[in-house]
Amino acid sequence: MQRFALIGAAGYIAPRHLQAIRDTGNRLVVAYDVNDSVGIMDSYFPDAAFFTVSEKFDSFLDNEAVAGRRLDYISICSPNDLHAPHMRTALRHGADAICEKPLVLDAAELDTLRIVERETGKKIYTILQLRLHDSVIALKQKIADELAVDPGKRFAVDLTYLTSRGSWYFASWKGELRRSGGIATNIGIHFFDMLTFLFGDVQDSRVHASRDDAAAGVLSFRNADVRWFLSVNEAYLPDAARAANKRTYRSIQFDGDEFEFSEGFTDLHTRSYEAVLGGRGFGLDVAEPSVRLANDIRTMALSPLAGDYHPLAQKL
Repeated sequence: MQRFALIGAAGYIAPRHLQAIRDTGNRLVVAYDVNDSVGIMDSYFPDAAFFTVSEKFDSFLDNEAVAGRRLDYISICSPNDLHAPHMRTALRHGADAICEKPLVLDAAELDTLRIVERETGKKIYTILQLRLHDSVIALKQKIADELAVDPGKRFAVDLTYLTSRGSWYFASWKGELRRSGGIATNIGIHFFDMLTFLFGDVQDSRVHASRDDAAAGVLSFRNADVRWFLSVNEAYLPDAARAANKRTYRSIQFDGDEFEFSEGFTDLHTRSYEAVLGGRGFGLDVAEPSVRLANDIRTMALSPLAGDYHPLAQKL
């Protein structure tokens, strides 16, 4: 049984980490969040210590180490701009880190984290759950099979991800560019990672729109051209999703065929933890391409809406 701490226990994604820790047969010893709305912990680890002050949390970790009860892992679900300092906290307290994506907002911070890994001998892992999604794994195999027959084939892909959020989203840190990295980073990072997982390194990128609630652009890979659209505005949901009272829509149009993967997400954090505990976790090097891509998308100048673009980009 491994001993865990959790930073960001009141966060939106924290319950999936709590479930993953429990379902992999491990124990949450302590949690920390500046917000005390963490009653969800009672459903998983009612005996875990909890702090709302970082200094008290750090003191708890120090006392555990002195008593010979050093933690094995610290899971991090804090706001995006705090991931880097919280990962350093984990490693310097002798624990490996399991951090939500994006690992960092600025790709340059990855080099600093590599130094901390070397200094401490501890590792940083991230949650890239789409790499573990059965449908995505099957799609990767399909791509490999087709390229084996025709190495020069180019795939035409439309990626659409719509996840409706209320006005709370824009009042929270998620709505602040400097804290979340904006739409492309906050909700797009795992899809950009999925694309690099499927097609390799990006060769060209253009951004056609970048707003608080939506963004769109085009990516070129060695064997694929991808038109992408991301939004937290329910106005862009397709009629079929509305009719089914769904507020989330994930779709890939792949060479004209629909590859829809809105389901199958419930246990992916647990699978991610199983991978880390089994020595198969995703580290800094795996996360780096999507971090750099999201960073570039956030900072590059917009291109005119001409040539090839995602159909929904016309609505922005």
